Amino acid sequence: MFDDVAPKYDVVNDVLSMGQTRRWRKVVVDAMEVTKGQHVLDLAAGTGTSSEPYADAGIEVVACDFSLGMLKVGKRRRPDINFVAGDATNLPFADNSFDASTISFGLRNVNEPKKALAEMLRVTKPGGKLVIAEFSQPVVPLWRTMYTEYLMRALPAIAVKVASNPDAYVYLAESIRAWPDQDHLAAWLQEAGWEKVTYRNLTGGIVAIHRATKPAESGAAGSPNGAAAAIAANKGPVAKLRRNIVR
Repeated sequence: MFDDVAPKYDVVNDVLSMGQTRRWRKVVVDAMEVTKGQHVLDLAAGTGTSSEPYADAGIEVVACDFSLGMLKVGKRRRPDINFVAGDATNLPFADNSFDASTISFGLRNVNEPKKALAEMLRVTKPGGKLVIAEFSQPVVPLWRTMYTEYLMRALPAIAVKVASNPDAYVYLAESIRAWPDQDHLAAWLQEAGWEKVTYRNLTGGIVAIHRATKPAESGAAGSPNGAAAAIAANKGPVAKLRRNIVR
């Protein structure tokens, strides 16, 4: 499916997001806080659009994706970027390889997203950062209703006119609607072993930027039961994350 949409992928994304994609990606780059000479893993990088700002800044970036079609399009456009084919649940990198890792709008398309979070923890250096951009749940009920209507009705109709594989965008709309909300993704991060988990809502919660840090000492993984219990009891660091939202 992703191989089919690769030729027009970036253009269609700009159209469907009404130009917001570039702003969202800039927030991700700023949140990474990486500098020249550091190594970054950009997972689910697709055609490498999300990797370009790092390469342009002299940062060593690896654009990793499972879609060969996406990688081929990206490599033709940016031969200077290191494109690597890889499965998010079984990354082809050694432990502690990257100073920071990121994934933008790709985690919900991974069959086992929790396993992908654990893999990114494995390949990130102790003390390194993870930044995730993903579609989420709008925080205002009326806005949430309008957004859902757009996803399921307007988005597929627009895709028919501009996309090379419109059916793929029906799947994408359904995957966005089914994706868990901000607090549940935060809990998944804690379950995987990440710490200092926070998130920032963009565009009213249509997109959420989650940030986390790998513990400085190995073996300092979080407790899955503890994270789930914190949500259920409405207490603890996960339940308090909404207080940390940067508006």
